Amino acid sequence: MSRPDAPDGPGPSTVRVLVVDDHQMFATSLAHALQSEPDLLVVGQATSVTDAQNLIASAAPDVVLLDHRLPDGDGVSAIAGLHRIRPSARIVVLTATASDRLLVAAMEAGAAGFIAKTQRLDDVIAGVRAAAQGESVVSAKLLTRLLPRLQRRSGARSTELTEREREILDLLARGLSNADIAQHLTISVHTVRNHVANLSAKLGAHSKLEVLSIAVREGLVDSG
Repeated sequence: MSRPDAPDGPGPSTVRVLVVDDHQMFATSLAHALQSEPDLLVVGQATSVTDAQNLIASAAPDVVLLDHRLPDGDGVSAIAGLHRIRPSARIVVLTATASDRLLVAAMEAGAAGFIAKTQRLDDVIAGVRAAAQGESVVSAKLLTRLLPRLQRRSGARSTELTEREREILDLLARGLSNADIAQHLTISVHTVRNHVANLSAKLGAHSKLEVLSIAVREGLVDSG
């Protein structure tokens, strides 16, 4: 468990990032690359679930990059516990192999998205920024593939959603960003964010992907 050197006086819009991966060379290289960005601040590196739990409590990250294979547990299985410690953290799963089963489990656990370790560094940086803004870090094509794999519950509950919230749910299921939804509905991005926040509160979700996961299971949105 470590905290890389950080520049003095991070700005008000700085995104605080925690890197959780037991491959030291990969984690350190990623941390230094993120740290070189003016709007990103790496607040720590963890090599296990236990380390991650300790650091998420003390370092208050906005975004957690979480490997799905750790020495003391499964990263995806740890997501719920990390959210109990810091509900506002956006957890993005780092994957060496991206099976649909793993990705669906991460969605249902409340992950904000997925980043393959083979992706370009620019894509990883963009993913961190997107997660910090409340966006889903997943392509529309992959989302369309995963949604039908979510399991529906028998006897879905009745959740009181407004007509606008249902519209936004349908657009989220198509993989649209907040900006795209705002343009489609001719409303502001701020208004879209408020609707997504309301959906998250009503459904007890920590991310857009978890909103969709719960909505599909409850029969509130068509999974295609």
